[in-house]
Amino acid sequence: MSDNFKSGFVTLIGRPNVGKSTLMNRIIGQKIAITSNKPQTTRNRIQTVYHDDRGQIVFLDTPGIHKAKNKLGEYMVNAAESTFKEVDVVLWLVEPTDYIGKGEQHIAETLKKSQAPVILVMNKIDMVKKTELLAFIDAYKDVLDFAEIVPVSAINGDGVEELVTTMFSYLDEGPQYYDEDTITDQPERQIVAELIREKALRLLSDEIPHGIAVSIEQMKDRPGKRALVDIDATIICERDSHKGIIIGKQGSMLKKIGTDARQDIEDFLQCKVNLKLWVKVKKDWRDSDFLLKNFGYDKKEY
Repeated sequence: MSDNFKSGFVTLIGRPNVGKSTLMNRIIGQKIAITSNKPQTTRNRIQTVYHDDRGQIVFLDTPGIHKAKNKLGEYMVNAAESTFKEVDVVLWLVEPTDYIGKGEQHIAETLKKSQAPVILVMNKIDMVKKTELLAFIDAYKDVLDFAEIVPVSAINGDGVEELVTTMFSYLDEGPQYYDEDTITDQPERQIVAELIREKALRLLSDEIPHGIAVSIEQMKDRPGKRALVDIDATIICERDSHKGIIIGKQGSMLKKIGTDARQDIEDFLQCKVNLKLWVKVKKDWRDSDFLLKNFGYDKKEY
């Protein structure tokens, strides 16, 4: 560890689907947070650790800030907004546009309470022309007293190393909070459940994903010379009609979800996986305190 080792906590905030999880995965170099093209993909604060010779950055990837419509939504917003008080640097991710909507205005008002420096990260610059970028940055520069404005593309990595260097410049010398092998504080079961949910988010129609959760019923190493893990998981949905769609004709959709998820789970666990999926209906689970806690969303944490 170097003599001027820096360390600190950084949170990523922004509207749903702005690319927070993609950026965090890019920086960490490994898939921890799930991603999809549907909003509100992340539901928990996911803590990950970046480490290099300069020091250590502990990231809190939060759910997107949005108008809550149920108890799950309230949990997600509280999880996001509570991180402002706990970190050394705030990354506010926005898309490249000169339109600043009510959602962004709400985030700006919330961030005015933050004591930590706020870095505006304009993501998805690969989707616009470079000649347009300056105008988009100009539209945002007076919204808040930003410490820095850094344009990046989380998808292809443009600007990401500059962003990491910028974050280190706002961190003080400090201790090594985690050993060098640690990349996340999330239990394996939680990550496996999220990888399954990601595949469902990507494959199912728009009206279903917000109403699903994944519960890991069993995750057990099978005895033998070759590493193999047996995983039994249940996809929870809110309606009987959704159950049929998730299963698909002759089980085709459930098989597709399982096949795609198994590949990512094997990459994560670094071993072969025998994955079995079931589907159960729990009506209105997103408004049940008991079921939310049972599925890992405990609002008392915030």
